[in-house]
Amino acid sequence: MYLSTEVFMVDIDCSSMGSCKSGQPPKYDLFRKILKKMGKKTRNSNLQFFLDWFKRVLPNPQATSLAVLLVVGSVFVLTLSDMLLPVFAAGVIAYLLEGIVTVGQRTLLSRMTSVLIVYSIFFAFVVFILITLLPLLSQQIAEFVQQTPNMVNRVQGLLAELPKKYPNIINAQQINDIGNAISQELIDYGKGLLSTSAASLVSLITLTVYLILVPLLIFFFLKDKDKIIYWLVQYLPRESHLSARVWREVDIQIGNYVRGKFLEVLILGFVSYIVFASQGLNYSLLLSVLMGLSVIIPYVGATLVTFPVLIVAYFQWGLNEGFAWITASYAIVQTLDGALLVPLLFSEVVGLHPVAIIVAILFFGGLWGFWGVFFAIPLATLVQAVLVAWPSIHEEEDEVEG
Repeated sequence: MYLSTEVFMVDIDCSSMGSCKSGQPPKYDLFRKILKKMGKKTRNSNLQFFLDWFKRVLPNPQATSLAVLLVVGSVFVLTLSDMLLPVFAAGVIAYLLEGIVTVGQRTLLSRMTSVLIVYSIFFAFVVFILITLLPLLSQQIAEFVQQTPNMVNRVQGLLAELPKKYPNIINAQQINDIGNAISQELIDYGKGLLSTSAASLVSLITLTVYLILVPLLIFFFLKDKDKIIYWLVQYLPRESHLSARVWREVDIQIGNYVRGKFLEVLILGFVSYIVFASQGLNYSLLLSVLMGLSVIIPYVGATLVTFPVLIVAYFQWGLNEGFAWITASYAIVQTLDGALLVPLLFSEVVGLHPVAIIVAILFFGGLWGFWGVFFAIPLATLVQAVLVAWPSIHEEEDEVEG
């Protein structure tokens, strides 16, 4: 930019004067000198900006400690997540239960007593799910899979009527192509289920080991929390005040979010089951579980779960009064969830921009699948807390001047 400007000024000067004499300063030499100084000043200021940043931030022991912890933690999770999955799962569940244990301690209970009470309730809840709800859910899934061919035949029958009603828009050949595509997809899906079932038989022993290890790890994480934290702190850098500040901020936000989300899943699933079962909707338990899990994915989950609810209602009743009641009930439940339940559960959670939430879901979901989607917002909150707490150049300048 500077060179082209200088050449431009020389060209103007030479053209205006008719000729340029060697050794004589041009008419606009003063302007060229000013531009030259401005160009050097701009380049020097940009370079100085980056030099100041490296000098002030990187040697900062607090920032260096935080950066090291973030890098080591990320590498640890990415490389050992499959191997240490029971440990990570137990740590997450223990973190969720820790809030309830703390409430018990505030009621003058000893920590051990509070841990035993909370762990017993949690264990009873898990046993209830495994013995009561899981068999019912498996039964409804099997019934739904058995009814899928009948649903497909009805869909093909409806599609076959379209060429008669709209001959100018669609023809019989297109309908046949759509039917063949649906059939092929179902065949491929069935093959995938068979291969998955065969693989699940191989991993049955691993699942059994997880069912034994995870509850034991949860108990010891709760019981020996202080000992574990003390052991970990010994290996942290000494200059870790910034990291501690980030953790306190993240702990508040993530704790509120994860516990609130867990309660939202339970409440929405329970209410949906009551609504669907009271109206006699088929696969009420399966659809209510999908309703509860849909809140894990903000904005997208509620849209995705709408289709199976309406499809099941349509194939059960058609476009009549029963379908209208289910549609209205579903809309009321979703509205109450968004307008009443979410504000009550997440009043203390710092909001993120919708774009940031969607990007976090895509990024972390691509890395860790279901758990990445579940923890997308907490991880985005962690990133936000790090960016806010990271020492800035302006803060450093204020401290120096002060």
